[in-house]
Amino acid sequence: MTSKILLENLKIYAYHGVLPEENIIGTYYILNVEIHTDFWKATETDDLNDTISYAEINNLIHAEMKIRSKLMEHVAGRILKNIKLAFPQISFIKIKMTKTNPPMQGEMDGASVEIENQF
Repeated sequence: MTSKILLENLKIYAYHGVLPEENIIGTYYILNVEIHTDFWKATETDDLNDTISYAEINNLIHAEMKIRSKLMEHVAGRILKNIKLAFPQISFIKIKMTKTNPPMQGEMDGASVEIENQF
């Protein structure tokens, strides 16, 4: 059986990008995170120690989003790596990161990268 923890449409203002103005103006990023872990024991015990705190995951994401980077791929990779380091019991992580208002022609909801890893 698969147990999942999902953080959906986490909206964070940050300063990532290749263009100088992206590092000055910034924009909103939307993050969706899917984590697979065995939290069946927590369904019985009602104890946070038997699962993974999504509040801690949220804190890790916010900390990484504060570190300016040129590429979303780099940020998403750091987030994935640090979540796994903090919670080695995780068997799968998927992160989708969307930059709203990317500096490109045309109208769009955003530009996204998605990274996943099975352990």
